[in-house]
Amino acid sequence: MIPVIKENKDMAAVSEELINFIREALQKGLARTEIEKVLLEAGWMQEEVAHGLGKFADVDFPIPVPRPKPYLSAMEAFLYLLLFAALYMSAYNLGSLLFNIIALVLPDPALTGGMDMEEWIERSIRWDISMLLIAFPLYLYMSYLISRSYRRDPLGRGSKIRKWLTYVTLFIVSGFIVGDLAVLVFNLLGGEMTLRFFLKFLVVAVIAGTIFGYYLWDLRKEEKEK
Repeated sequence: MIPVIKENKDMAAVSEELINFIREALQKGLARTEIEKVLLEAGWMQEEVAHGLGKFADVDFPIPVPRPKPYLSAMEAFLYLLLFAALYMSAYNLGSLLFNIIALVLPDPALTGGMDMEEWIERSIRWDISMLLIAFPLYLYMSYLISRSYRRDPLGRGSKIRKWLTYVTLFIVSGFIVGDLAVLVFNLLGGEMTLRFFLKFLVVAVIAGTIFGYYLWDLRKEEKEK
């Protein structure tokens, strides 16, 4: 534990050193591009320099003006956790619903059960629809509340929990995409491609790809706005 604590203190000291240098450079009237160029030549990473410069607003004022720091409130954490929980439930039950419809229309000969299997699939479809009728409107409503809070306080987009949950979601979804593609290649190599399998592949690819594309676009949009 001691080495970890010491490392964290060293990182904090380095960050403070960078912030102080940028503050003094801005106070002397140096341009941001010039400060960035010097720091990069000195060996600082692009992300560190951008983070340091981002601490100060780009406004015409005699002294550097610090940007307000985003803060995390219990209500904010609750809203984002509920938003992403509703997203996960919606995605899962939509996929399950489509899988069950495929199984009902194109039954697998290897799975026997007659009416009992059809009855189980129909019950599963009712459950998936029930969950979607609750989870997806909840996701839309939470998205609306958060978007409204952005209009009142644009700094909310800098929420740490929002970024963490977004990147976790991108990681999970990318895992599904990679796994889906791997299963597709596996079946192609084995010559076991069927219409039922291809439709299930499309279901996973479309749902996962849509979520991944939307949140990646949202992150890039935020970076451009900054």
